Amino acid sequence: MRLAILGIRGIPANYGGFETFAEELGARLAARGHDVTVYCRPHYVPKTLIEHRGVRLVNLPTIRHKYLDTVIHTGVSALHTLRAHYDAVLMCNAANAIFAGWPRLAGTPVVLNVDGIERKRKKWNAFGRAWYLASERMATWFPDAIVTDARVIETYYAERYGAGSTFIPYGCTVGREAGRETLDRFGLEPDSYYLYVSRLEPENNAHAVIEAFEHAKLSRKLVVVGDAPYAKEYIGSLHQMAGPRVVFTGGVYGQGYRELQCHAWAYVHATEVGGTHPALVEAMGFGNCVIVNDTPENREVVGDAGIYFEARRPASLASALEQLDADAARVQHGRARATTQARDHFSWDRVTDQYETLLRRIARRTGPAEGNSPANRGTER
Repeated sequence: MRLAILGIRGIPANYGGFETFAEELGARLAARGHDVTVYCRPHYVPKTLIEHRGVRLVNLPTIRHKYLDTVIHTGVSALHTLRAHYDAVLMCNAANAIFAGWPRLAGTPVVLNVDGIERKRKKWNAFGRAWYLASERMATWFPDAIVTDARVIETYYAERYGAGSTFIPYGCTVGREAGRETLDRFGLEPDSYYLYVSRLEPENNAHAVIEAFEHAKLSRKLVVVGDAPYAKEYIGSLHQMAGPRVVFTGGVYGQGYRELQCHAWAYVHATEVGGTHPALVEAMGFGNCVIVNDTPENREVVGDAGIYFEARRPASLASALEQLDADAARVQHGRARATTQARDHFSWDRVTDQYETLLRRIARRTGPAEGNSPANRGTER
């Protein structure tokens, strides 16, 4: 098949979950013989880079603005697909739903991965939340198929909009072996730190993690990995509340990210909004003992393979950290359970199988009008 992935910043991944998703899925589809194109933004991917891991890159312009960057670039990319003759398009992010019908004008079917319920994020103003709410409805109209990466989100679309969807979780690489060059760069030793990874935005609760860490009596450091392009004030407040044993690395990707994951004593996950969070799935795949904010979405991913706390009660996290700090047996048990959970449910090869099946199914349809009713959606489970 000739396939396109759009609605992201581009690959190689250097921002967040959708970018890693596009890189890992796109590379695996290309390795299986498919012709895959990923649409990229110029301020994330150099224009001189035209191929990565067997995937063709198309770099198109956008407007670099918090509220316009994604939708403008996706609109331009969707227009580009009209003359590209793809067999199917995979679009990411419910905010882009308004463009999901455009490739279909040229007879190209579209799959939309809606992600989580983004309108609940605190970073959006009233207009942003209204756009996401409208986009949720448009997601049930314009694409041929919806993908949800969490059962909680699948249920949400079914109950609120009567829309069926195809559940396909986020993927991960399973294995704990990695070098330590990145640890040396930040003055770290294996098993000497707790790891926290996310975009540094309020609903991901980095502030609660730092508060808990500062109140706990621990022998290890806290390493905070992540950044956010439009959250400078919040990030500044995190630095102010953090003591000298908190290490901020900024965004770290690729091999460096893997090294930090593989050598952590335990991984702390504190998000409260969204579906399946990539960093949590990845932490389990890298064999981490995971300490997780108790939300339905996070419980769906972790099951009984993690330790739970309440982000709104940082003392509950402080207590969990203190218990783990000197309990190597419990950490090893948590690592084993997390690895098994990741291998059984979230491997990238399994995820690729599911997307390949869905894309083949919609690519074989005779026309764009066939696939937009709930009766025609959600059959690949």
